[in-house]
Amino acid sequence: MICRSRRAQRALGLALAAAVLLTAACSGDDTGDEDAATDETVEPEAEGPAEPVPSPGCEAPPAAPEVEAEHTLTVDAVPRRYLRTVPTSYDGETPVPLVFDIHGLAEGAEIHAGMTKYSDLAEEEDFVVAFPHGTGQPVQWTIDQSPTNPDLLYFDALREELGAELCIDEARVYLTGLSMGAWFSSLLLCERADVFAAAAPVAGLLSLEDCDTTQPVPVVSYHGTEDPILLFNGGVDTSRISGLLPEGEGESTTTTAPPEPDLDGEGYPANVAAFAERNGCDPEPEDEELTEAVVHRVYDCPEGTDVEFYIVLGGGHSWPSSEFSQSVETIVGPTTFDIDATRDSWEFLHQFTNGGGAGG
Repeated sequence: MICRSRRAQRALGLALAAAVLLTAACSGDDTGDEDAATDETVEPEAEGPAEPVPSPGCEAPPAAPEVEAEHTLTVDAVPRRYLRTVPTSYDGETPVPLVFDIHGLAEGAEIHAGMTKYSDLAEEEDFVVAFPHGTGQPVQWTIDQSPTNPDLLYFDALREELGAELCIDEARVYLTGLSMGAWFSSLLLCERADVFAAAAPVAGLLSLEDCDTTQPVPVVSYHGTEDPILLFNGGVDTSRISGLLPEGEGESTTTTAPPEPDLDGEGYPANVAAFAERNGCDPEPEDEELTEAVVHRVYDCPEGTDVEFYIVLGGGHSWPSSEFSQSVETIVGPTTFDIDATRDSWEFLHQFTNGGGAGG
């Protein structure tokens, strides 16, 4: 079960927050490196590309194009906010894909949008992108499988609002996020699996032990072998940010330097392998050295359930090709520019539709 105490959630948040933004308020825990789950294997029937599934907003007056415009909605009497980008090509009649891009701890929607630059790509590729915004100080997500989790309810309300106001193709809804945003993405892949055509969590893919969904979702993930916060083979290390943590909190879960990374070991490699098992893939992947710094791991999966893993050799707790990540390298570690986690993830995501097979 991924549910943890309030202290544990706050603890984890601090490690990630300080690592991403050099601000602090929480302490560390190792929720992100549970042993791989043994979820029920799914063997879906192969299908052709899904036809567009227009959302109710296709009957609404066309919305104007906008770039990272702030919007608010109220969920259980609590005002929540988000940013959204609607490309200039949007005509209000043609259903377009939707990407949810979820921030890490203490980033918030604005900083995360600047990190990933998914809005620029949305303009080029003609899709809508939404940047949800968490709550708390620092801003964070509740990683809790309870049906009353306020962030799950917020996501449901946000998806409904976007579908009502915009002409969204509900067969092409995609998901990505960084760090705790990747953790929340992992929670959504368990609790809302039927919503997504594909997902791309960066630096934090989880495999939840109590996830009993039978809906396979194609997944591509990214993680650096020298991530100094969420260690590649499991554990959380807050030593780089110890001066930012409240006294008596945020102790590292590792006491010695981590060994050489095991590309087939526990932690995040095992989490990816668990997704491959859930999706009915062959357990033995193929690795290709794209560059000296990047290994591309691909599982042999049934059609429309692909699982891939970009292992960044020597990479840190960062978004590949992000200049912002590079600017905080002394905390998060190195950022590779050999791959681009925004453009490369979109190339993976938009292959798939939520009816099976390839997308457009």
